[in-house]
Amino acid sequence: MKTDLRGLTYTEIENLLVDMGEAKFRAKQLYPAIFKVDSLDEVTTLSKDLRARLSENFYIGNLETESKQQSKDGTVKFLFKLHDGNFIESVFMKYHHGNTLCVSSQVGCLMGCKFCASTIGGKVRDLSSAEIMEQIIAAQRDTGERVSNIVMMGIGEPLDNFSNVMKFLEIVNHPDTLNIGLRHISLSTCGIVPKIYELAERNLPITLSVSLHAPFNDMRSNIMPVNKKYPLDTLVTAMYDYIKKTNRRISIEYALIQGKNDTPECANELVRLFKNGLFHINLIPVNNVRERDYKKTTSDATKDFCERLNKRGLNATVRRELGADIDAACGQLRRKKQENISK
Repeated sequence: MKTDLRGLTYTEIENLLVDMGEAKFRAKQLYPAIFKVDSLDEVTTLSKDLRARLSENFYIGNLETESKQQSKDGTVKFLFKLHDGNFIESVFMKYHHGNTLCVSSQVGCLMGCKFCASTIGGKVRDLSSAEIMEQIIAAQRDTGERVSNIVMMGIGEPLDNFSNVMKFLEIVNHPDTLNIGLRHISLSTCGIVPKIYELAERNLPITLSVSLHAPFNDMRSNIMPVNKKYPLDTLVTAMYDYIKKTNRRISIEYALIQGKNDTPECANELVRLFKNGLFHINLIPVNNVRERDYKKTTSDATKDFCERLNKRGLNATVRRELGADIDAACGQLRRKKQENISK
């Protein structure tokens, strides 16, 4: 099995070159190039002999665009085909502060959240750090525009693929790769408490987003099975401990589901749980998923819910909806492809 060079850190590149009898400075020639070209043959700063020797055990990976959908608002949803025939999604979004790419971290997902199409069929495997990285490279190549912000909110649970995600963050932040600052990266978790503590110990300047979606244990366990293992009291404690350790505010993702979690009682409980200006509540009108029976909260009810939180001292906003005229819900495009293959 050959190794994808785009999944290696700068230090690892240095070490492999030294092991091959080359000088360390060769890493300065190789490392920036592998994120700009499609094959080792194109790295002309290295000798033909060195390229040939590298090719024996290494390669530069590229994702194949299986299909894409483009919204009238400029949002582009990609379905990428991996080397083993699996599919993942990435979403390119335009904002006034720059272009954002929502990337996947796994093929499928174990978490079983009932409002999400990504988890239908379960988890197939983790993505390598290179496969996460290559989503950004492929999106930039297709759109012709630079990605300046990353949200790890695509298919999969990032903290369930902890080591590969941490390595990806190191690679994407390096000045010789895409040089995307960690402050421009958001990582979303459904609440794997031990990994939240492990992430806190690394004290990275990323934005941690926690998918909460319900403020009561019975309700959240019904929507998000992970709550049965890590109930709200455990999760909320971990969130406060994370803030204390990192001195960084947490974003709470809250998908409003009509008639389920959009009541005044839910808003009041959110106010009780989260205080002191340490949290931002990001209200998300849930996307309708064909296989699920959850429906989007009305715009008036969404506005009322947001106002109730703000009046009680919680910083809450409603997320701008992008890609509403395409398969916006995470996992929908992959799900359609799987269904077509199985026919």
